[in-house]
Amino acid sequence: MKHTTEQLVETILKSYDDYKLTSRLDTENMLNKEVIIEIVERIRQVLFPGFFDNSKVSSEYIKFILGGQLEFIQYNLKKQIARALGSNEMCGECPKSALAERAEAIVKQFLEKIPQIREYLYTDVQAAYNGDPAAYSTDEIIFSYPGLFAITVYRIAHELHLLKVPMIPRIMTEYAHSVTGIDIHPGASIGKYLFIDHGTGIVIGETTIIGDNVKIYQGVTLGALSTRKGQQLKGVKRHPTIGDNVTIYSGTSILGGDTVIGNDTTIGGNAFIVSSVSAGMKVSVKNPELQFSGGVSDELQQGEFWDWVI
Repeated sequence: MKHTTEQLVETILKSYDDYKLTSRLDTENMLNKEVIIEIVERIRQVLFPGFFDNSKVSSEYIKFILGGQLEFIQYNLKKQIARALGSNEMCGECPKSALAERAEAIVKQFLEKIPQIREYLYTDVQAAYNGDPAAYSTDEIIFSYPGLFAITVYRIAHELHLLKVPMIPRIMTEYAHSVTGIDIHPGASIGKYLFIDHGTGIVIGETTIIGDNVKIYQGVTLGALSTRKGQQLKGVKRHPTIGDNVTIYSGTSILGGDTVIGNDTTIGGNAFIVSSVSAGMKVSVKNPELQFSGGVSDELQQGEFWDWVI
């Protein structure tokens, strides 16, 4: 048994040498995913004070509580950003002091964006409350809506993306993706008053542009027409542009970097769109004919139908 275990160890060790892409031995600049997730949660506590803390947050002591949270975020985020910069091909050989200095400057710029992030999130909460008759309060939305959770993490990650932080923004949004089923790339550009209703299965690609007052239902894809060229498409506008005051119902796919959905447009469910739609249009898929076999309900026999609202 011992001999067999030793052989197995040697075989696995050889695979580490053969497939170096999937191993990081003796590497100093490895990110800590758990720490990054903890940073996200601490930032959420700053963005929504009193909602996600373990105990009552008193207005009398909020200044000190906020100071402590910012100290934790600043120290740990700076450390993770320095590691991310150090693992980047452009700065793999940069001295640690330079990495730390650059990371500190990035964290300072990011923290200065928190009031703006809170402004955008305020509009997102309002959009969810105004757009969902099932919502009893804005507190309910902040506490429990997966769409708002995904948008919050996106807005955090997007600011770091704009500051050219490698890897960390994507780790953050994939954390939200794993929790909610909503996949928003941190590179997407999204305006105010975004409402993601239900949310599961939504995909928003890297070069997507979304205007203000947009409502998106579950199963919507804002994607690329083709990614066969792989890395050759890096930096190319591959995903659609969505104007202001647009509603996109469930199951719809809107694809392509040249595809523009004009302002004040409504896209019905299960549409497949690869070309632009003019402002003010209503796009719908013609309903397939339903066929029934066996017993038919009295209501259907009488020709009564319902509009189903989700």
